[in-house]
Amino acid sequence: MKLGTKLIHAGVAPDPSTGAIMTPIFQTSTFVQSAPGEHKGYEYARTQNPTRDALQNALAAIENGTHGICFGSGLAATDAVLKLLNPGDEVLATNDLYGGTYRIFTKVFERYGLKFNFINMQDARNIEAHITPQTKMIWIETPTNPLLNIIDIQAAAQVARKSEVILAVDNTFASPYLQNPLDLGADIVVHSATKYLGGHSDVVHGAVIVKNEALAKQMYFIQNSCGAVPGPQDCFLVLRGIKTLHVRMQRHCENGAVIANYLRNHSKVDKVYWAGFPDHVNHDIAKAQMRGFGGMISFTLKDDNVEAANKVLSSTHLFSLAESLGGVESLIGHPATMTHASIPREERIKNGLADSLIRLSVGIEDADDLIADLQRALG
Repeated sequence: MKLGTKLIHAGVAPDPSTGAIMTPIFQTSTFVQSAPGEHKGYEYARTQNPTRDALQNALAAIENGTHGICFGSGLAATDAVLKLLNPGDEVLATNDLYGGTYRIFTKVFERYGLKFNFINMQDARNIEAHITPQTKMIWIETPTNPLLNIIDIQAAAQVARKSEVILAVDNTFASPYLQNPLDLGADIVVHSATKYLGGHSDVVHGAVIVKNEALAKQMYFIQNSCGAVPGPQDCFLVLRGIKTLHVRMQRHCENGAVIANYLRNHSKVDKVYWAGFPDHVNHDIAKAQMRGFGGMISFTLKDDNVEAANKVLSSTHLFSLAESLGGVESLIGHPATMTHASIPREERIKNGLADSLIRLSVGIEDADDLIADLQRALG
């Protein structure tokens, strides 16, 4: 089954009781049992819910996994993955990553004895060089947030297998339409389904996908025991979003390419970060492991100061100033004060995240209108 067809049909079926083509929202907290321990597969909605089951099956299918596990947010999914580890274990993480991930690593899980080492992973040999006996997990984003660095998933998976550690890949920026980390050797895929999977800026949701039975059992145990589950309506909204992921991502990619090239040729723009440029570091790896380069772009101005960036950030009309990404509407943001404010400034600067960096989530509007909006703001 080709991907576009799979996105519409995988994991879902008409409701057997009514024939409804859309999965019903089972808005219930509990399920009646015919006798103690005798039920129809559902007992209590924290543990199982038919709407959530449909979404979990769909997510497993579109990421080429065997099990999907849903959570109340992307960070709740991250939290659950980290609970696979024990005090004293170390996580090797990419040095450019979402600020919320950095925060939960350093401000929450370090308190419980986990150790985190943030390193540049653009050369996979650097990962292997930092493996220690305490290393139990490698955590990568690719493309990274917000500098769009590309990490070789297959090479990272080889290091993980050799070292007998778990490789977890945050696939939020790419989505399953552009990239399938499990096919490249990853053990765990994490999504903030709030973003491209939902696609309409109307739901907060997270997901983990695996294709290993033992890992799946552990993740389901954590999901049920800790209870950070999504409600059925949230699951319904993500199911709806998945059905149009392919057509949305096609336009995100098309618009992203147009906007990236426009910015690169603008006299007031300095650096443009987008994996589709042939001179982007690891562009060839991106071409090999992705089916397109997406709609996420970051850039700096030649007038490299926060005041100049703020003028642009406050002057757009179609690009709305807001956190998040991956919706049908275009967003503009300032990582240093918004999505990555929880990372200490010295760490941001060391890793290349300038105070003046601007991040775009390019939506699916007409590209000419988006360029006109940027032209006014840059002017």
